[in-house]
Amino acid sequence: MAARKPIETAPRDGSKVTVYWKDSDGVMNESIAQYRALDRLKAAGGDWDENDTGWWAYTDGHTQRKIDPISWRPASGDDEGE
Repeated sequence: MAARKPIETAPRDGSKVTVYWKDSDGVMNESIAQYRALDRLKAAGGDWDENDTGWWAYTDGHTQRKIDPISWRPASGDDEGE
């Protein structure tokens, strides 16, 4: 498994990565997420504004929410042979 990296170094091009974040109860979570910039959100349709820019993850099979991750690693297992 790849080592965790600071979230500031994560790709912001819409690619999916594994992120680590704490929920409102202080529980650490691991989720697949992607950074969504305002231009990408608007291109998908809907009424978006600057507050919607950021990291988004599914919290269950149907619900997405904006999260504030603290670290990340690549979502794929590309480095498992190392």
